Amino acid sequence: MSEYIEHDRDENTVGIVEKKFFTFAEPPDEMVLESGAKLGPITLAYETCGSLNADKNNVILILHALSGDSHVAGYYKDDDEKPGWWDNMVGPGKGIDTNKYFVICSNILGSCMGSTGPCTINPRTVLPYGLDFPVVTIGDMVTAQKALLDHLGIKKLLAVVGGSIGGMQLLEWCARYPEMVAAGIPLATTTRHSALAIAFNEVGRQAIMADPKWNGGNYYFGPKPNMGLAVARMIGHITYLSDESMRHKFGRRLQDKSDFSFNFDADFQVESYLRYQGKKFVERFDANSFLYITKAADYFDIRKKYGNGSAVKAFSKTRAKFLVVSFTSDWLYPTYQSRSMVKAMKKNGLDVSFLEIEAEWGHDAFLLSNERLTKLVRGFLERVFHETGK
Repeated sequence: MSEYIEHDRDENTVGIVEKKFFTFAEPPDEMVLESGAKLGPITLAYETCGSLNADKNNVILILHALSGDSHVAGYYKDDDEKPGWWDNMVGPGKGIDTNKYFVICSNILGSCMGSTGPCTINPRTVLPYGLDFPVVTIGDMVTAQKALLDHLGIKKLLAVVGGSIGGMQLLEWCARYPEMVAAGIPLATTTRHSALAIAFNEVGRQAIMADPKWNGGNYYFGPKPNMGLAVARMIGHITYLSDESMRHKFGRRLQDKSDFSFNFDADFQVESYLRYQGKKFVERFDANSFLYITKAADYFDIRKKYGNGSAVKAFSKTRAKFLVVSFTSDWLYPTYQSRSMVKAMKKNGLDVSFLEIEAEWGHDAFLLSNERLTKLVRGFLERVFHETGK
């Protein structure tokens, strides 16, 4: 469920983009969540790139993963060092060609990147929600996205694209709004978490809650649980990589020393790397949002929700064409889970293409530049637009 990879500057970019905000569900018309709780008002941060055509049939909705955001491509200003998190895939002439398609990406409900979440001010108390924020689900995230698309006047989606938790949202979209989605590209994702994935998420959550500075989720006016969140990120980051990638990148090489320190400093390069990743993460993400989003991912089970436990039944009302992609070294959402998804889709007579891409970089591979993946996505979208974009 990783989501943020640094990129070298690419001149072939969508250019300057603007983060926008949409607010809805104003009381007394709050949004009813799947838990039965009500939430409102709700704000979603979103960004668009490309141009909407006259027929409004070139819309692609991109859904981000755990700690991603609405900034999928381009730059906020000319001197930005980093572009959006999928700039290698989204832009003029790229896999998702913004010369042809109108791209929308919104920050998910429960996040801390501009959309309403636990760090947002609760209008009833004029304090951050903290744990008063209700538990949200992948389905609730999609409900909020649908409200945004209604606001933008979008009635049809040429494609929905998402990896990891974004892929879960994609599957929810295709099951819930089958008449609206022409195609889906789920990358490195699953129809439900395995016990292993739930276990790693729970260890991360416990690391946060064990930090004394977490303070029951009420830390917004004092010290933050940075150590707990950093450890949670370190644990998660391990699952985004692979044995092969870690062996290639680090091996047992020492960090800036010729021998062991015989203390608990970061002797090994991999130790130093994980500490750096944890430190960098706490600078941009909220600990409570980590709790809420990982719990939403653990609750997600499209088989239970739409198929009474059957993956085949879960896809029975879906009409979309699919391009399903997995990666050989992804041990968080291994290929057998994608194959199971594809089998269920095909049993419903759906138009499904599937490819397992040889990649050594683990779960993160879907975010990295890969010419084969780019060509696959580009060709699939062109075919779908030719067949359905009328």
